[in-house]
Amino acid sequence: MAFMQVIQTPDAPAAIGPYSQGVVHGGFLYTAGQIALDPKSGEIVGETVAEQTEQVLRNLGAVLKGAGASVSAVLKTTVFLRDMNDFAAMNEVYGRYFADHRPARSTVQVARLPRDVAVEIELVAAVPEGASQS
Repeated sequence: MAFMQVIQTPDAPAAIGPYSQGVVHGGFLYTAGQIALDPKSGEIVGETVAEQTEQVLRNLGAVLKGAGASVSAVLKTTVFLRDMNDFAAMNEVYGRYFADHRPARSTVQVARLPRDVAVEIELVAAVPEGASQS
C-alpha cells in the first residue's frame, strides 16, 4: 500500500484544524474544501459568490501546484453553496477557470459553511507520476 503524502503550501490557507490542505495517495490528490480565505491574512476575500469563487479557485490552484498537478488533472469537484440561487454566478467563474476542461462535478446547497462564506469547493485530481510534491 502506498503512503499518504501530505500537501502543505504557503500559497493556500493553512489548515486551521486536524486536517491537511490536501493528500496524495495512489496517484490522486484529494483536497480539503477551500473557502475564500486570503492565504497570507486569513481574511475572507470578496462579498459576492463570484468574488469568493475566484479566491476559492486560486486556493485550489495553489494546492494543485503544491502537489505537482494542474487544473487539467482535475477529475472531480464538489461545490457547496450557501444558496443555490448563486449557482449561475459561481458557474460563470468556474467555467472560466476550467475553460475547455470539464471534470465531473456535484453541486449542493448546504445549511451553513465555515465563516459563513457563500461557497466552498473540494476536488480530486490525478497527480503525474514523479510530480514534485511539497
